[in-house]
Amino acid sequence: MSGLRVLAVDDEQPALEDVAYLLRADSRIGEVLTARDGSAALRLLDRAIADGRPVDAVFLDIRMRGLDGVVLGRLLTQFTRPPKIVFVTAYEDHAVDAFELKAEDYLLKPVRPERLAEAIRRVCGGREEPGPGPQADTIPVELGGVTRFVASTEVRYVEAQGDYARLHTATGSHLVRIPLATLEERWASAGFLRVHRSHLVAVKHIDELHIDSGRCVVRVGGAEIPVSRRHTRELRDLLVRRARKGQGAVNGR
Repeated sequence: MSGLRVLAVDDEQPALEDVAYLLRADSRIGEVLTARDGSAALRLLDRAIADGRPVDAVFLDIRMRGLDGVVLGRLLTQFTRPPKIVFVTAYEDHAVDAFELKAEDYLLKPVRPERLAEAIRRVCGGREEPGPGPQADTIPVELGGVTRFVASTEVRYVEAQGDYARLHTATGSHLVRIPLATLEERWASAGFLRVHRSHLVAVKHIDELHIDSGRCVVRVGGAEIPVSRRHTRELRDLLVRRARKGQGAVNGR
């Protein structure tokens, strides 16, 4: 059978039937399994692995009796080959949990077909990505009552605002309830560098670096971002190494 093999989990039968119906209507879905609670979902997933036909993605409700969706999601991340996770919930207050679990998407009930189609696209993209290279991390943001995920590759720099962080992209900014220190650790491998106690910068988006009278700033797009003295040398050396590497690639063509 071609297409994705997915599992829908919800303890409310009408909601489960609705999601399963929408999933089966998508040509990218090959088979839809269903479970009414977290324990049943785990048994089904174990059986699928034993049969040699593991599930590609789990469309998971959060607030369920017994084993809730967040706990189940954490268990899924421990699998040798964890399925992709898409949360489907009536509640907006678990988006940070979804971020920490690296969920592909976060859908609010009632699920709109176009949003489900976008979630399936994300799942397909993750499954079809060639090679073992790192995937772009994502973070949930609220836009007009709709939760969508912004990829780390879209973010130019991050600004601390108390216990929150503001993500700056080419098209705007988004305030999220995640400390800057958390993003610094999470996105270090994605090329982000802490340049100031209140700023995290995607190095690839730095256009210019200026040092004047001991004061260092970098330009990212139209923004000037201060660089603290303790980070200046590290950043300057990193940019020089990148420039030399790029020049070497040009000369070695």
